[in-house]
Amino acid sequence: MNIKDIIEQKLSEVILNVYQLKDIKLEVQENKTEFEGDFTIVTFPLVKQLKKNPESIGVELGEALTEQTEIFESFNVVKGFLNVKIKNQLFVDNFRSVSKNFSTIEKKNATVMVEYSSPNTNKPLHLGHIRNNLLGFSVAQILKEAGYDVIKTQIINDRGIHICKSMLAWEKFGKGETPETTNTKGDKFVGNYYVEFDKNYKKEIAELVEQGVGEEQAKKDAPVMKEAQKMLLDWENGDATVRALWEEMNSWVYKGFNETYKRLGVDFDQVQYESNTYILGKDLIQEGLDKGVLYRKEDGSVWCDLTDEGLDQKLLLRSDGTSVYMTQDLGTAVERFKQNNIQKLIYTVGNEQDYHFQVLFKILKRLGYEWADQLFHLSYGMVELPEGKMKSREGTVVDADDLMQEMYETAKSKAQELGKLESLSEEEKEASYETVGLGALKYFMLKVDPKKKMLFNPAESIDFNGNTGPFIQYTYARIQSLLSKAGSLQTETADIELNQSEKELIMQLTNFKTVVAKSAETLSPALVANYVYDLVKAYNSFYQNNPILNQEDENVKQFRLNISDITAKTIKKSLELLGIGTVNRM
Repeated sequence: MNIKDIIEQKLSEVILNVYQLKDIKLEVQENKTEFEGDFTIVTFPLVKQLKKNPESIGVELGEALTEQTEIFESFNVVKGFLNVKIKNQLFVDNFRSVSKNFSTIEKKNATVMVEYSSPNTNKPLHLGHIRNNLLGFSVAQILKEAGYDVIKTQIINDRGIHICKSMLAWEKFGKGETPETTNTKGDKFVGNYYVEFDKNYKKEIAELVEQGVGEEQAKKDAPVMKEAQKMLLDWENGDATVRALWEEMNSWVYKGFNETYKRLGVDFDQVQYESNTYILGKDLIQEGLDKGVLYRKEDGSVWCDLTDEGLDQKLLLRSDGTSVYMTQDLGTAVERFKQNNIQKLIYTVGNEQDYHFQVLFKILKRLGYEWADQLFHLSYGMVELPEGKMKSREGTVVDADDLMQEMYETAKSKAQELGKLESLSEEEKEASYETVGLGALKYFMLKVDPKKKMLFNPAESIDFNGNTGPFIQYTYARIQSLLSKAGSLQTETADIELNQSEKELIMQLTNFKTVVAKSAETLSPALVANYVYDLVKAYNSFYQNNPILNQEDENVKQFRLNISDITAKTIKKSLELLGIGTVNRM
C-alpha cells in the first residue's frame, strides 16, 4: 500500500469510530498549499450527513486522527480543508518497504492474450503500425508487471485480393527480380508492386471511361482487376503455381517485417495466419445457420441480423461462398480460446474499427460463446504529423523504417552537438544514439492517452527538456554517474529526519505499483509514462536541494544514495514497461 492508501484506510476507521458512518470515502490530496501538512483531506461530504459546519468537522476529525492512530503528527484546518502532517517514520518505513518489495509481483493466476500489429503482406509497416505495435507491446509488459500471464500475438493478413494485386503485378512486370537482386528490403519490394498494380488499374479505368463506360462499371471491368480476382479464386482452390508464388512473396515480406520488429523492440509469442483461420470461420457459419442465429438470403449469402441491438445486418459469407473479414475474425477468436487457456483477449486496433468489434463480440455471444464477455477492443486514435514532415515517396504514408532511422539520426546529431560521449567506443556511441532516438519516439507515442488522436512531432520528441523520453533517460544516466562516484552503497541504513523534497520523492516511489495496477486495469501506458515523468521531476528537485556525495553525515548520505538507487531502478522499470531502454551516459 502506498502512503495515500494507508491514510485513506486510517481515515475510514476513524470516521467509523467517531461518527459511526460506514463506506464514507473522503478525498485525500497531496498538500500543495503554503499551510503546514503533507496531505489535505476534503471534509465537505460529511457536512450534509452530520449537519455541522466543515471547520468543526475538520477539527474533530484532526483531533481523532492524531489521538487514535500512530501515523498523524499534527493538523490544521483552513476553510473546511483538513491539512495533516504525517509522522516521519511512516515515510521511512514505506521507503524501506518499496526497496524490499521492488521486484515482487503478486501473481493473478490469469492469462491475457494481447493482439497487436496484424499487418497485411502487401506493403511495409507505417507510422500507424508504430503506434499500434508500441501500444500493444507496452500493454503486454504492463499486464505482466501487474501479475498476469501474457501471450503476445498477431494475425497476419496474408491472403485476399490486396495480396493478389502485388502477386499479379510482380508476375506481369517483375521480370524475375527479387529483394536480393535489387538490394531492397522484402516488405518494401512487395509493396512497390502493390503500387505498380494500382498505377495500371487506374490507367485501365481511365481507358474504359474514355470508351464511354461508366466509372463504377469501369472499376469492375478493368482487365487487371478481373485477373486479380481470378488469382484469388485460384488461390482458394489450391492452384499449385499461385500458391508457390504466394509463399515466396510472403516469405520476402516476413523477412522485412522481422527486421522492423527487431529494431522497434517488439516481439510475439504466437503468430497466426489468416490463410489458416478464414476456413475456421466458414465452419462457424454453418453452426450459426443450424442454431438459427444466422440466415441465408436467396442469392446464397449468409447474414446476421443485429438490428434489435441497434446495429445493422452483417454479411458473413458472400453469395460465391467466399468469406469476409468478420468471418475470419470469428474463426480466429474461437481458435484462440480453444488452443490457449486464456481468460481475456485484447485486440489492439485503431478506432476506425470500433463498429467491427461491437458486431464481432455480439455475434460470438449469440453463437453461445460465454467468453465473448472477456473480449476487449483497445481502440486508439490515428497518428498525424506536422505538414510536410518525412512523407514517403507516395506522398501519403510515413514509412516505419524511415521514421526510426530519422529518430536515430536526430539523436546522433544531438549527442555530437553536446559532445558528452567522446570517451565511448564507436559501438557504445551507436547503441546510445539508437536507444535515445527510439526512446524519444516511443515515449512521445505512449505518453498520450490511447483513445486520443495524436500529432507526432519528431523534433519535439527528442528535446532533452520537458515531458520527453531523452529527459527521463538523462535523469537515469545522471543517477548512474552519481552511484558510480559514490562507490559503496549500504542497503541497511539508519533512520533519518526527512525534509519535504525527500518526502515528495518517497511518495512518488510508493505510487509505482498503484500506477502499474491502474494502467493494467485501464490498458493505458500513458499512466506509466506520465508517472515516470513526475518521478523524474521529483528526483531532480530532491537532487538540486540536497547534497549527496558532499553530505558529511554518513547516515544521511547513505539514505540519499539508497533513494537515488531505487529511483533509478523505478525509472528503468517504468521505461521497460514502455519498451524503452536506458543508457548510463548521455
